[in-house]
Order: sequence, then structure tokens, then C-alpha cells
Amino acid sequence: MRLSLYIGRRFLAMLALVLVLFFAVLFFIDLIEEVRRVSTGGFGAAARLALLNTPGTLYGILPLIFVLAAIALFLRLARTSELVAIRAAGRSALRTLVAPMVAAFLFGIMAVALLNPIAAATNKRYDQLSARADQRAGATEASFGGDGIWLRQGDGSGQWVIHADRASVDGSALYNVTFLAFGPTGGPHLRIEAQQADANGGRWIAKDAKEWHFDVANPEEGATLAAELPLTADLTAAQIRDSSGAPQNVSIWDLPAYIADLERAGLSARAHSVWLQMELALPLLLPAMVLIGAGFTMRHARFGNSGILVLAALVSGIAVFFVRNFAQVLGENGQIPVLLAAWSPPIAALLLSVSLLLHLEDG
Repeated sequence: MRLSLYIGRRFLAMLALVLVLFFAVLFFIDLIEEVRRVSTGGFGAAARLALLNTPGTLYGILPLIFVLAAIALFLRLARTSELVAIRAAGRSALRTLVAPMVAAFLFGIMAVALLNPIAAATNKRYDQLSARADQRAGATEASFGGDGIWLRQGDGSGQWVIHADRASVDGSALYNVTFLAFGPTGGPHLRIEAQQADANGGRWIAKDAKEWHFDVANPEEGATLAAELPLTADLTAAQIRDSSGAPQNVSIWDLPAYIADLERAGLSARAHSVWLQMELALPLLLPAMVLIGAGFTMRHARFGNSGILVLAALVSGIAVFFVRNFAQVLGENGQIPVLLAAWSPPIAALLLSVSLLLHLEDG
């Protein structure tokens, strides 16, 4: 028991060191990029944006960090002959790895429960501040809830606020939709209600529409009806599809309700469903990455070829990471089922790493 706790503590210490190093490197890379990109606010604004962007980036590469932590730990244990002493005590390779695997599994649960909401909050705040820093007047903001879809977009001379009960899956049609146009002074000057609005060649056509102008004494008296009414709003179908935002910007605790809101609004929530399942599978993936890192490095240094084995461990870890991201893309595009996209990479990585370890160490 003491030996397992010792190995577990050593692994967590190495993991903390790798996390701190990567956080520092990613922060300075982001800082350089933000200093180059941000035109207002100076160094302080760039540092703030970099600090907000780094947690999400670090969270996204957690599997690779676990591979590196496992490689560093077992290389050190091999060079100090501690692995030889552990073997002499009668411990097999798999039994030696139980403590790091349990630590990785528990860390994965903590990461999904605590670090995921933190990364989601910082990502969302970064996107908001980055949009302001870029002064993107045409940026689109959206919210989804039980009352339908709310969209807001600036066109340089004013703002459009759009509300619809629901949308088509591809974002090319809005149903029971209301358009409100706001002028440069901030007050509304136009309102349009329609049964449906369709995207048509870069503009929107409102059908069965009623239009009010607020620059007259009695807007209702001057209201007009039209079977089809072209609109000047430059919101595109692609912007509506993308308005649901990145799944990484939504906390896992809010993600099920958010998915339900997207589906109720008629938009596709497949990307968010894939991300939710991938996050639930993360505690299974991290122990698999530990096994991959350990499988190539649990050999005594006197056997040689340490550099080749470290390279093989890194390539294997990156390959698993690539396959996981590739499966995510396939799942989001509907090429494979959601559960298969999220759970097959970690399960396959775990089984293959165990078989590799048994072949190299106990075979």
C-alpha cells in the first residue's frame, strides 16, 4: 500500500510540473499573439486575453499532458533503479501502474466536474472580449431557451434583434419570427413580424409579413401587410447555424439543458451531444494515456534505446489524440453514431495499451 501511494504521489507531482510548464508556455505564446493582434488596450488587455484563452487550450490537450507526465515519471524511476527494486519486490508492471491509473481516473473526474466549467467560462469570456478588441461590428450573438431563438447582429449603422420560435436545421428558415431594427441612436425604428423568413441569395424574404415604422405618429395606422417582404438584415444561414457557439464554451453541467434548447429551437445539437459524451469518456481516456506512456518507458536505462522508446510513446499518444479528434469530426458530421465517436477511441486506446504492456513487460 505504501509503495502504491509513493508511486501515485510521484505521478501527481510530475503531472503538476508538466501542467505548470505547459501553462507557462501556452500563456506566453498566446500573449505574443494577442499583443500582435489587439489594437487597443495595450499590454494589459493582451495579457488578460491570453490568461483567459490559456485554460481552455490547456484543457484541450490534457491527454497529451498525461502521456508526457507518464513518460517523465517512468524514465526517472528507471534511471534511479527504483523500477528494478519494485520488480525485485515481486510487483508486476500492471500492479505498479494501478496507482497512476487510479490517480489519472480520479483526476479525469475532477477535470470534467471542475475544470470543464472553468475552461468553458474563460473561453466564453475570451470570445466576448476578443470580439470587442477586434471591433467586429458585424458579430452575431445568440441565446436559446424555452422562448425560442434570440439573435442580435450589428451592421455598422445599427443593430438587428431577431426572435423566432424555431429554425430549420440548416438555418435557412426562421418560423414565427420578429425583426427589430435599431438605428445609430439606439432607438427602434422598424418592426417586422412574419410567419416565416427564408434565406435567399444573401438576403432574407419574410413571408406573410406585417411591417411597422416607428418614425410616424401612429405606427399601427401606417402598418403594411405583404405576402413577401425583402429585408436588409445581412444575417446568413451559416451564421444562424454557427450561432449556437462552440460546445467547449458551455459548462458540462449546463450542456444537457442547452442541447434540449437547441433541439427545441430546431437547430442541430449533434456537435454538443458528441462533446458531452467525449467529456464523460475523458476519465477513461486519461488512464489509457498513462498506460501508453508507461508501456514504452518501463525498462531499465541500461537496456538502451531510451530515445526511440520515448519517441514511440509520444507518437502513439499523438496518434490516439488524433484518432479521438477525427472521431469527433465524424460524429459531428453524422458519419458515425454519437456514442461510437465519443467512447470507441478511449476504449480502444485502453485495450491496446494493456495488450502492449503485457507484451513488452510481462509477455
